Amino acid sequence: MTPRFDAILFDCDGVLVDSEPITNGVLRDMLEESGWALTPAECLRLFIGKAVKDQAALIEAHTGRPLTEAWMERFRERRNLRLQRELQPIRGAVAAVALLHGRLGGRIACCSGADRHKVDLQLAQCGLMPYFEGRIFSGHDLPRSKPAPDVYLAAIAQLGVRADRCAVVEDTVTGVTAGVAAGATVFGYSPPEAGHDAPDALRRAGVAAVFSEMADLARLLG
Repeated sequence: MTPRFDAILFDCDGVLVDSEPITNGVLRDMLEESGWALTPAECLRLFIGKAVKDQAALIEAHTGRPLTEAWMERFRERRNLRLQRELQPIRGAVAAVALLHGRLGGRIACCSGADRHKVDLQLAQCGLMPYFEGRIFSGHDLPRSKPAPDVYLAAIAQLGVRADRCAVVEDTVTGVTAGVAAGATVFGYSPPEAGHDAPDALRRAGVAAVFSEMADLARLLG
């Protein structure tokens, strides 16, 4: 049977690895230390799917302090330590990736808005690096991060496939917006746990379908 898609492009945080509660927990703590108190739910709602550095104006407006590179370095250090201690893959993600990697002859990629060190750390820790090595793209390395399509366009170009023959797997409106803008067909992962945008929000952003179990992904992609 001919595959429906020539390549599958995965977001990382919240799709492959269960990192959002960890990262946002560190961010919430550091924002409170800087004078902006948020609940965990409020912090997730404001920052899910977004690079912290891209939210500098919002953070500075609420803390009254500049978002310095030194502050960002401390954030990354504290974040990475917690990820190394606590990070787990999304339930069913490793098996789904392995299946699709085999089905498509390795034409899969990881396309993240996070910094490259974080993406590499997470993929290695969760046993996913062998499937993505050489096909990892970070929005920090491109002119624009998500919701701009740059990270997906870079992956599409390297894989040598047409955008309309690519599937994107995302769990946030920010990421879905990027995938749609790249010309791909986007599938929205929205399990009931915190750290993912709701199904209705993903549908409004333009996903072709919403699913809640990674075990269903290969069948959904056809």
